[in-house]
Amino acid sequence: MQFTDLGLKAELLRAVGEQGYDTPTPIQQQAIPAVMTGQDLMATAQTGTGKTAGFTLPILHRLASGANDRLTRISKTPRVLVLVPTRELAIQVEESVRTYGKHLPINSLAVFGGVGINPQIANLRRGVDILVATPGRLLDHVQQRTVDLSGIEIFVLDEADRMLDMGFIRDIRKVIALLPKQRQNLMFSATFSPEIRELAAGLLHHPVSVDVAPRNTAAETVTQRVIETNREQKKDLLKHLFETRALHQVLVFARTKHGADALARALDKAGIKSAAIHGDKSQGARTRALSEFKDGKLVALVATDIAARGIDIDALPYVINYELPNVAEDYVHRIGRTGRAGMEGEAISLVCHDERPQLKDIEKLIKRSLERVVVPGFEQSATAAPRPPQPPRGPRKPQPQGKPQGQKLGQNPVDRSSITAATGTAESLRVEPMAHRSCSR
Repeated sequence: MQFTDLGLKAELLRAVGEQGYDTPTPIQQQAIPAVMTGQDLMATAQTGTGKTAGFTLPILHRLASGANDRLTRISKTPRVLVLVPTRELAIQVEESVRTYGKHLPINSLAVFGGVGINPQIANLRRGVDILVATPGRLLDHVQQRTVDLSGIEIFVLDEADRMLDMGFIRDIRKVIALLPKQRQNLMFSATFSPEIRELAAGLLHHPVSVDVAPRNTAAETVTQRVIETNREQKKDLLKHLFETRALHQVLVFARTKHGADALARALDKAGIKSAAIHGDKSQGARTRALSEFKDGKLVALVATDIAARGIDIDALPYVINYELPNVAEDYVHRIGRTGRAGMEGEAISLVCHDERPQLKDIEKLIKRSLERVVVPGFEQSATAAPRPPQPPRGPRKPQPQGKPQGQKLGQNPVDRSSITAATGTAESLRVEPMAHRSCSR
């Protein structure tokens, strides 16, 4: 199937073609026709599946076609509301709207906290067709009566699972209560927990269900490996990987904001140009770091899980888990940022003794054992210093298990990890462009 087979307006096909895409991803093939016909949608989709274009393209088509009578009215009030959990995702979605709607007379705006509200008010007064917003800032505008949601015809709730994780459920319900009853509703989530399904039951009406990215899967194009080491060796091991493999554009995950800052400083001090992004960083600092990372000015970007939700790079070659997440599903979200649209990627996890339970949880979720490799000089010792006392682990956390067996790099005849062996030589992973590109944004 090609984009030309979906019945999209010529202006949209032109914009899609200008981005170099010709083949829709699986979720786009299923979601675009459903949205174009006005049906409610419940879609299970992870980052990197092309879900954003999966709803922006058909929404733009509907607005441009005047699919609803009210779309033809003369009004400055928003016609479409897209609710997202983070500032970064708001910027990404609005950028997608502008990219694909560039040949249409449709206006869009992203509103989020951390920046001045007055410029947003001025833009709202000029008129907006598609409004992308975070819950808190949207309710700020509602309270100040600077936005009118009475004309919303299409409501999109994006990354619903993350919304609930971040405690936005009350804000979401407040927003929904402000919307007109007659509207189209689209819900996207990487997972559908009982809480998400309860929310969907009250929001969606006879929805079309699309499930193209089960929560326990990762792209087949992502090579996943584990390096077992000691906690106190991790920083030196990470520097060693950068120095010996000439890694570039690496997204590094840390568990805490403080840890992300400390790691970025250590890498920068070692001559590996890096920056950290997390919730405590100013909006300007986060936007600048993301821009420099995308442009290749930064070799590494160290991020926490929540801050990384807005990172969207089509050909990101490497993800390194400096620390494993406490929740196994977050591992799948992390590595889903590489290996997109059929391109190859590599995910490396640095695992110490304390993280064995998390590793076992991850392998149970993805239903496979991850390949262990040993980097000479950084082997995990038989015993390691205990980790400082931690808060009690919740019911989603696993119990300690035995150590999985490892093997030295190069003993596996199909090993392509190129992690440095005893000789110190290395080989960079190459990411070759595909003959046909899928729309991954």
